[in-house]
Amino acid sequence: MGPDPGESPFGRGDPHEFWEPFERFFGPMPRRPFKQRSLGSGFIINKDGYILTNNHVVENADEITVKLANDKEYKAKLVGRDVKTDIAVVKIEGAPDLTVVNLGDSDHLRVGEWVMAIGNPFGLEHTVTAGIVSAKGRFIGQGSYDQFIQTDVAINPGNSGGPLINLRGDVVGINTAIFSRSGGNIGIGFAIPVNLAKELLPELEAKGKVTRGWLGVLIQKVTPDIADSLGISDAQGALVADVVKDGPAAEAGIKVGDVIVEFDGHAVKDSNELPMLVARTGIGKAVKLKVLRDKETKSMSVTVGELKDEEVAEAGSSKESNFGLTVQALTPEIAESLGINSDTKGVVISGIESGSTADEAGLRRGDVILEVNREPVKDMASYRKAVKAAPKAKSVLFLVRRGDNTIFIALKPGE
Repeated sequence: MGPDPGESPFGRGDPHEFWEPFERFFGPMPRRPFKQRSLGSGFIINKDGYILTNNHVVENADEITVKLANDKEYKAKLVGRDVKTDIAVVKIEGAPDLTVVNLGDSDHLRVGEWVMAIGNPFGLEHTVTAGIVSAKGRFIGQGSYDQFIQTDVAINPGNSGGPLINLRGDVVGINTAIFSRSGGNIGIGFAIPVNLAKELLPELEAKGKVTRGWLGVLIQKVTPDIADSLGISDAQGALVADVVKDGPAAEAGIKVGDVIVEFDGHAVKDSNELPMLVARTGIGKAVKLKVLRDKETKSMSVTVGELKDEEVAEAGSSKESNFGLTVQALTPEIAESLGINSDTKGVVISGIESGSTADEAGLRRGDVILEVNREPVKDMASYRKAVKAAPKAKSVLFLVRRGDNTIFIALKPGE
C-alpha cells in the first residue's frame, strides 16, 4: 500500500494514467511540474513528540505535517528511517500533553486473536476497524526481512503507518500493506510486528539509520525437488546460491551448494528466516553455523560483517545503478497481488530511484519486466544476464507488463 496520489483536474488518481492513452499514439506530452500529497498514519511513542510510521509514508517528502486527534497541525522532522523494514520515525515540537501508546509484545500475539486498526483510510480521519489475526510470520516478497502479521482487519490506502492494537490496548503492529486488485480492502492486510520496530528504534533515534549484520551469501529456498537432488530428507534450510568474494562466508569456507540449517544456535527451517537472524547479529561477532554438504553436517565458525547499502543479504533482489531501479523475483503471491496471471515469468520492480533514468522513462514500482532487448526474462538470473549483455552505450529496450497492458520502454544507461 503506497501513499494516496494527489488531486488532479480529472479526479483522484495518478496523472500519468490520464496522459498514457494520448502518449501511446502521439508520443510524450509536455507536462508542468506538480506536487503530490501523501496520506498516511502514525502513532506517538513518547512525550518528546516521537512518532512511529511507515517509511513509504514519508519517503521523498519535502515537508511532513502531523495532524493530531485535536485537529492541531505541527511541522515534523524526519529523525530516522529504514527502507528494508519500511519503518520511519518523525518528531514534532511544542505539542503539549501528548498521549503516548503502549508498545506491546507481538511475539505473544496468537492467531485468532482480536485486533483493531486505527488510521486515515482514504482521508477519513481516525477510523477504527476490527478483525482477527489470520497468520504470523508471513513472507510476501516485500523485502529481505519480511515477517508480517496477516489480519482480516479492513486496511485501506491511508492506513499505512497506523497502529494495530490488541484487546488490551497495546500496539502489536504497524499497518503497512494490503493484497488488493482494486486498491481497496479485500480482507487481507499486513502489519509489521511491533517487536521488530522496538529493536530498531534505538538506532533510528540515535543515528537515523540501522546497522545490520552481513554474511556475504546469496540464498534461495530449498524446494522438495532441490532437497531430493541434494539427497536431503527434509526441504529445510537456506541453499547457498552464491558466495560473495572476500565476504565473511567465503572466509569461513562456505561454498555454493551448501545448505545452512542452523545459525548461532537457531534452526533455519526456511530460507526467509536467515536474513533476519544475520541482520540481528552484532557486527564482528563470531557465530557457529551448521551446513549440509554432500549429505554430511559440518560445523563452521563465521565472523559476521556489516551490511552496506550496496550489499544484498539474499538472492531475490538486484539493483541496477545505471538505470536507478531495483527488481526482485516475481513470485505467484506477488503476481496475484498485482492482478496478473500467477504463471507470468519475469521480475518485478520493487524500487525506483527518484530522478533516475528509469524514473524519467516512466517505469513504476509494481511493473513486471518481461523482456530485456527482446530476450525473455524468466527469473533473476536471466534478468541479470540480459542487462549485463546489453551494449553499454546504447538504449536498452524493456518489455513491461502493467496491469492488463504490455508496453515497451527504452532506457538509456546513466553516466
